[in-house]
Amino acid sequence: MSEQVQSQLSAHFQDLKNHINQHIIGQPHLTERLLLALLSDGHLLVEGPPGLAKTKAIKVLSDMLEGSFHRIQFTPDLLPSDITGTDIYRPETGEFVFQSGPIFHNLILADEINRAPAKVQAALLEAMGEGQVSIGKRSLPMEKLFMVMATQNPLEQEGTYPLPEAQLDRFMMHVNVNYPDAKSEHQILELVEQEAMQANPPPVFSPLTQQDLFAARQAVLDLHMADSIKTYIVELVMATREPSRYGEELARCISIGVSPRATIALSRCARSHAWLSGKNFVSPADVQAVIHDVFRHRLILDFEAEAQGATPDDIIDQIINFVPVT
Repeated sequence: MSEQVQSQLSAHFQDLKNHINQHIIGQPHLTERLLLALLSDGHLLVEGPPGLAKTKAIKVLSDMLEGSFHRIQFTPDLLPSDITGTDIYRPETGEFVFQSGPIFHNLILADEINRAPAKVQAALLEAMGEGQVSIGKRSLPMEKLFMVMATQNPLEQEGTYPLPEAQLDRFMMHVNVNYPDAKSEHQILELVEQEAMQANPPPVFSPLTQQDLFAARQAVLDLHMADSIKTYIVELVMATREPSRYGEELARCISIGVSPRATIALSRCARSHAWLSGKNFVSPADVQAVIHDVFRHRLILDFEAEAQGATPDDIIDQIINFVPVT
């Protein structure tokens, strides 16, 4: 890929990032993680209080991307066939015809995924992990461009079905979003008033084609990553599995370390972060910038550490401090 093409792709993604930030105010971290997941061919789990534009963020992204979008509201009475589709009998022909469900879109918003029972969650996670959906004795492939952003509300746990750790591992990143600051709240008010009065219409933005997206993904994979960075990533992963190498205090905090999926996700996300930042190589800073979102949902803490109020982010901070940059 020529430098001119890479420069054009990078500029297009910067325009995309800026455009989303104009509509989603006060959540730059969420915007960047959406683009990282898109570039890394992964899925995103977003957790935060209601009203923080989680739904609007992926909707704005879908408007700027060539492809289809569908929102699925997860509820306790949802059935697997409600998202995958099912065979419908046609009496005029005497045959069963498959009616595809909403999962067969390019971008999926799985709203409040923990409100659906395990069978529904498993149907979605099969599509995410295996790239296919099982209908009876058949397996139907997903689109080449397929990304899921699932949301969870941390404030309400009654009547929910928490995702098991093994299923959480299917998400490339787990992103926490918080309330915007006072300045951002003022900007949100102004934006809502402008939209209500239809004043200052947003500039026309040329949607990103799927061909350009796949080219950008290839550029990310081609980005230079030194062997020392790969070693650093592996050492960070191994620190969660063999924490006693860095002291008994850390060992008492961790019950189960992260999986090999974390190694792959950390590498892919670090590459995407470097590329999105306009660099042509991956640095330790890129790894450290994404490690919390990659490890947060995969690291299982010891009961004693949780009782003392420790969080996965606290332990990840310790790991970063313990593991030397190679």
